[in-house]
Amino acid sequence: MLTVRQERSARRERRERQVRGTRRTRGGARRGLPVLLALCLALCLALPASAAARAADRSPGAAPEGASARNPVVLVHGYNADPGVWGALRADLRAAGWTDAQLFSWGYDTHLSVNEVLAGRLAAYVEQVRRETGAARVDVVAHSFGSLVSRWYVKFGGGAAAVDHWVSLAGPNRGTSTAWACALWDQACRDMTPGSYVLRNLNAGDPTPGAVKYATFWSGCDEVVNPDDSVPLAGALNTPVGCLAHNDLLGDEPTSAGVRAFLAS
Repeated sequence: MLTVRQERSARRERRERQVRGTRRTRGGARRGLPVLLALCLALCLALPASAAARAADRSPGAAPEGASARNPVVLVHGYNADPGVWGALRADLRAAGWTDAQLFSWGYDTHLSVNEVLAGRLAAYVEQVRRETGAARVDVVAHSFGSLVSRWYVKFGGGAAAVDHWVSLAGPNRGTSTAWACALWDQACRDMTPGSYVLRNLNAGDPTPGAVKYATFWSGCDEVVNPDDSVPLAGALNTPVGCLAHNDLLGDEPTSAGVRAFLAS
């Protein structure tokens, strides 16, 4: 059994050991503080570089080598269609090096007048694309009725100064007799009929004016454009694609390859 003096002495020894232990802990913490600060500083310096690297990976503007030299491409769909028809060609263009930031699908009401309404709206859209991309010129790829809208823009709406390459896929460039079926109630159909005001003006004089490079792709089995050879134009690179239905030119690989080669020329 401990005496009172011995018990007090034991308590003092325990307190002294606790104080010494606390001092050692505080001293170790103070000695470890510079190491901790150095580690935090290193992490803070590394974080912006890592974030920048991740942002570069995610950025839609991170174009493949050589993509910046390409013109933006404006895709103009045909009658009773919408921008969704360009899925296959857009995929092919991306695979060939174009970026999403260089591909634009214009959507519009296909029942309106070519010369009075639609060509002006296309002109405004092209100017918007040029502002967004900083490009001096664009390339235009049109299908069917979209060929007439974009031709009017190029020939009469100032597009000759803004368009580098123009492509028509199955465009009724000299009219199609099938348009008579809807001409009574639809202005766009009237514009596509042979001898219409729009077609007379588009084909008067030079049908491929200015410094624009022109190309057409046409099928000998087109059930919409009649006659089939209404598509080719004097002054354009005119390419027959064999026996394809009117809308099949949109997903045909040889036709797509021809379009990509022409845009790269």
